[in-house]
Amino acid sequence: MSDQPGRWTQATVYPDMWADPDDDPRNTDGVGLDGELATLQDFLTNYRMTLRMKCEGLDAEQLARRSVPPSTMSLLGLIRHLAEVERDWLNWISDEPLPALYGEGDADGAVAEQAEVDAAYSALAREQAATDAELAKHPDLSERLGKDRIAVRELMVHRIEEYARHCGHADLLRECIDGRVGQ
Repeated sequence: MSDQPGRWTQATVYPDMWADPDDDPRNTDGVGLDGELATLQDFLTNYRMTLRMKCEGLDAEQLARRSVPPSTMSLLGLIRHLAEVERDWLNWISDEPLPALYGEGDADGAVAEQAEVDAAYSALAREQAATDAELAKHPDLSERLGKDRIAVRELMVHRIEEYARHCGHADLLRECIDGRVGQ
């Protein structure tokens, strides 16, 4: 007998999906987006939503559960890490950088306490909103910002890449926790 949870999905239409198409908040039927900026923002929004979906329905212990030793990766650690990364991106373009949220140990403080979970979600939402608000002031994707003169386009693509990579980690972490699978 295995100590691994059985694989399952909530979807009934397609067995490799996380949720049925009609229940997936990322599905938007209709006319496609116009323009590069809108497309980049949509991809970022969908990856952010995917991360949240992978964490839904789990308690503090499950969110803080480490993957496989010696890794310290957990879903809660990913949430904390992405809050830190959002702050880093804002600091790249800001004249007044803010201090790190967690230092080098975003995963280390990911402990199985509801207060920690709530604080991590709050920090992620706050940091996402701050970075989004700053970048909204710069709709020209070619504009270069900050002391390193980073193009807005590069910042947007890098943000998408960061979330996409960590959504892949979240897929595996969630499957290890309760066996749920899907895109």
